[in-house]
Amino acid sequence: MCFCVIEFNLARYLQMLTNKTDSAILQTKQHFEILDGLRGVAALAVVTFHFMEWVYAPADNFIGHGFLAVDFFFCLSGFVIGYAYDDRIAKMGVLEFFKSRFIRLHPLVIAGSVLGLFAFLFDPFGGHPELYSTGKIILTFICSIFLVPFPVIADRSLNLFSFNAPAWSLFWEYIANIAYAFLLYRIARRYLLLLTILAALNICYVSYQAGNLLGGWSGPTFWDGSARISYSFLAGLLIYRSNLIIKNKLGFIGVAILLLMAFISPSSKWNWLVEPLIVLFYFPLIIMLGAGSVLSNGLKKICIFAGKISYPLYMTHYAVLWMYGNYYLSHKPGTLQLALIIIPSIIFLVAFAYLIMIIYDLPVRKYLNNKRRQKLLQ
Repeated sequence: MCFCVIEFNLARYLQMLTNKTDSAILQTKQHFEILDGLRGVAALAVVTFHFMEWVYAPADNFIGHGFLAVDFFFCLSGFVIGYAYDDRIAKMGVLEFFKSRFIRLHPLVIAGSVLGLFAFLFDPFGGHPELYSTGKIILTFICSIFLVPFPVIADRSLNLFSFNAPAWSLFWEYIANIAYAFLLYRIARRYLLLLTILAALNICYVSYQAGNLLGGWSGPTFWDGSARISYSFLAGLLIYRSNLIIKNKLGFIGVAILLLMAFISPSSKWNWLVEPLIVLFYFPLIIMLGAGSVLSNGLKKICIFAGKISYPLYMTHYAVLWMYGNYYLSHKPGTLQLALIIIPSIIFLVAFAYLIMIIYDLPVRKYLNNKRRQKLLQ
């Protein structure tokens, strides 16, 4: 009888430990809704920049620094990863951390690659898929869905990922996540600060050498991407670890305006200096303000929606961009016609990204998380 009681209690104790472990692995934390909203603003900025860069040189582009939205994403990612996982990655383990990130990120990597392949093969306004062998197209697609850089398609400007150009930043996001899982979450804050300073020096060097921080997306600028992710991810993580949150009353609108000012700042011969200053100091400040501001109830739903739609929008918009670019080059539309194309196209892309999220991304993630949960409970 005593043995049975002990065995029963031991079983309950083991089940309790298992439940705690499962909870540590599967739990999600409350979001910073203003930061979610800012992510949506940044996604819209980079989409707008991609439309406008076909038409205007950087000096004439009203959103000529929209590409810096990627650096804002990197910094925000460092902050969010620290907030979400610093206190539980040791319990959940590296493998489960990687599963979490894969489930969160990779379904849309695949979706963006599929859309990019269709746009390449069936673009009604141009492109030359017939110039490439079936084997090269298949290999390029496989590399795209597995995030293996393969810049070989000239019709896609020799992007690292020819069928989904924005995936270059996801490649570096995965690298940052690997570094976090094996090193960054373990190190003391003083060493994190030292790494951040070294990364800051590196990004200044890259900007000075290239004249700007636009690189990272192509073969020749591949290593520029490592400089951009290294500083911004480390800075975001350092902000979280140091609790550098500035209490303020700017609200979402105020902080969003400050963020937009970075994207619409004019281009000049001083880009090599201005762009590192924005990345090194201004974006971290925006995150400190966004995390410390108060969100009004009337804007909460907008921020939540913007945060949810930001990643699907970022990862699915570029298939349309190639078709738009080929249309622009072949038809040379005027300013009014461009406005009538670009504005509805952005609205369409937001709606399409929402559709992709609802009918594909969320169901796939739910399915994978349920499978994962079942294995954890076995």
